[in-house]
Amino acid sequence: QVQLVESGGGLVQAGGSLRLSCVVSGRAFGSFVMGWFRQAPGEEREFVGVRSWTIGIAHYADSVKGRFTISRDDARNTVYLQMNNLVPEDTAVYYCADRAGHISTDAAAFDYWGQGTQVSVSS
Repeated sequence: QVQLVESGGGLVQAGGSLRLSCVVSGRAFGSFVMGWFRQAPGEEREFVGVRSWTIGIAHYADSVKGRFTISRDDARNTVYLQMNNLVPEDTAVYYCADRAGHISTDAAAFDYWGQGTQVSVSS
């Protein structure tokens, strides 16, 4: 069974950085599309970024483009979301999710989800 376990959230001042981790088990690492989503209180879950290593494509929401980067460490079966120059509007619970097949920005297209990790950015 596929499991995703996130870590790395916390409280940071505006302009700071955080790196979220998502450890993947139960699936051949590298054979899937990894997405990151976030949900702020009272808001819908929104797309942050997605990456397919099979076809070498990454796509990010306009609000995070140039600040956030998805990468992976094969030896650790871990996917990362590096977040730089954080702003208070980035405050949310962040989720990693994966799917087999084509790249997608639609949360409904993803099969497995992590439990979420809280990111809070103070002004």
